[in-house]
Amino acid sequence: MKVLHLIDSGGLYGAERMLLALVKEQLDAGLDPIILSAGEIGIDSKPIELEAMRLNLPLKVWRMRPGLNLKAAKEIRSWASEIGIELFHSHGFKFNVLMGLFWHKRNVPLISTFHGYLHAPRFSKLWLYEKLDRLSALRIDSLVLVGEAMRHELPDFVLSKKNVVSIRNGLDIERVKEMAKSDLAPKTNVFFKSHEPLIIGVGRLSPEKGFDNLLMAFTKIKENFSTAGLVLAGDGPERARLENMAIELGLSDDVLFLGYVENIPALMARSSILVMPSFSEGLPITLLEALTLKVPVVASSVGEIPVLLEEGVGFLLKNIGDYKEIAESVSSVLVNINALGDSLNYGYSKVVDYFSASMMSKKYTDQYKRLLRIYSLNKVDV
Repeated sequence: MKVLHLIDSGGLYGAERMLLALVKEQLDAGLDPIILSAGEIGIDSKPIELEAMRLNLPLKVWRMRPGLNLKAAKEIRSWASEIGIELFHSHGFKFNVLMGLFWHKRNVPLISTFHGYLHAPRFSKLWLYEKLDRLSALRIDSLVLVGEAMRHELPDFVLSKKNVVSIRNGLDIERVKEMAKSDLAPKTNVFFKSHEPLIIGVGRLSPEKGFDNLLMAFTKIKENFSTAGLVLAGDGPERARLENMAIELGLSDDVLFLGYVENIPALMARSSILVMPSFSEGLPITLLEALTLKVPVVASSVGEIPVLLEEGVGFLLKNIGDYKEIAESVSSVLVNINALGDSLNYGYSKVVDYFSASMMSKKYTDQYKRLLRIYSLNKVDV
């Protein structure tokens, strides 16, 4: 089965790491997947492309003009037809729109994984793309949610279709463990050695991640843990504002902004606690990595996070956006960190039993086969 995965990626975050793990498992299972990584003309290798090459995964780099480039979409479909692609798998709103909403005739099924929305400001360009993405869902043959809790993100006219299914993200567990053994960069290592405990936040520096509330909470945490350090791993539009905020709060010596980082598990394995104060999430790969490495977690009760952190595996924030609750929760975990062994072991077993990459891959393959059977019966023509 020849599958073309379509993505226009800005980093190597949860959706990208999920895709790489899925493709690796699909190769092991005998499928023939290819990652098509799109980007603007003139862009050098993207993080997902470098990682795919490092993992020796099939990759097609495609550069194109930005925006609703219908010509490029047609060229991609023509190229895909030439190499015998049997199914398109979109990972993001760009290809949902280009291949779903603006491509009316096709003889190859289109499946899309819905990783979540950024909730852009009203009437912004990204807000418009999100609206188009919701409309494109009506034309996508199968829309996959990374968790049932994400259904509230979609309008009723999309959910009323019978093509919406849930497949939870999976993790390449052994690879995460191996990555965790890697050395840190010298500057990062100095910061880690000079701060204890070490709090880490991971993700795109955008409003929905709530990292401004984490900075506010960190001022309170420092009252009880004077040598504590905070590391923020990720880049995005909020970086300059957050860096200025750290300076204004007098935290610049104790907060490290790393920008984009390839090896998150290496950071996580040396951290005391992961904090996810997000306003919106699907099923975060970062959270699965933390549980795999038995790192305590404090996270917002959004998306599929409660499924992972129920039964004492981690601490769920109930009042999303309340920095005082974040501070109190983190402090409580740090004080009792030596008594968390059983809950951390249970969290690890949950990832192994229910969130492995192999299980995720099998469910996607079942969905692919179902779509191909439907197309074969209907004989959809170009």
